[in-house]
Amino acid sequence: MKFLQFNLRFFIITLILFLVEVFIAIFVHDAFIRPFVGDVIVVWLIYYFLRTFLKIKPIYLAWFTLIFSFAVETAQYFKLVTILGLQDNKLARIVIGTSFSWGDMLCYVIGFGFLFLLDKDLRENNNKNSICHSERNVVK
Repeated sequence: MKFLQFNLRFFIITLILFLVEVFIAIFVHDAFIRPFVGDVIVVWLIYYFLRTFLKIKPIYLAWFTLIFSFAVETAQYFKLVTILGLQDNKLARIVIGTSFSWGDMLCYVIGFGFLFLLDKDLRENNNKNSICHSERNVVK
């Protein structure tokens, strides 16, 4: 399939972000970095994980990442861990989460916004689409 790939550069970025998230989870017990910065970074982690294996326009992956993050947070609102009977499973509680927060939703949006600053391909792809759109309007 032509949309599957393995990109070593994005894999390395994913590993680094994963290690940062693990470090935050284990060693940082504050009221800002762990609850807020960790949620911003998790958007980047998911995005670059997807870019490691999928050859899809970066803008689509970025939007999917944001929607996926919202879906996970919404699942927390509906207590998905409990519904699935995984409330005693520590890994499930960490990965899926257990408490909904509007602040987390805001962090995901901030993380999404920072992707445009961090990812050159995403910026260029977005700009190309804008330029093409304006050129089409001029030709009409």
